[in-house]
Amino acid sequence: MNRMREIREDLGLNQTEVAKKIGITQRNYSYIETGRTMLTEDILVKLADLYNTSTDYILYRTDERKPYKKSIMK
Repeated sequence: MNRMREIREDLGLNQTEVAKKIGITQRNYSYIETGRTMLTEDILVKLADLYNTSTDYILYRTDERKPYKKSIMK
């Protein structure tokens, strides 16, 4: 199953709700979720923030769903 869809459904959201929260149309979100449209960096970051996870989790680079701790670079 698509990880974006999995998280969205776990949170009880539908595509229209997610699309509205990240500022795109439901159709565009559907295309992103199904892989018909390329996921942009901007949308990826918005989804990670909305879903309270890391971009790496959405992109299958990790199986750790919790977001990374924020750090301040010195």
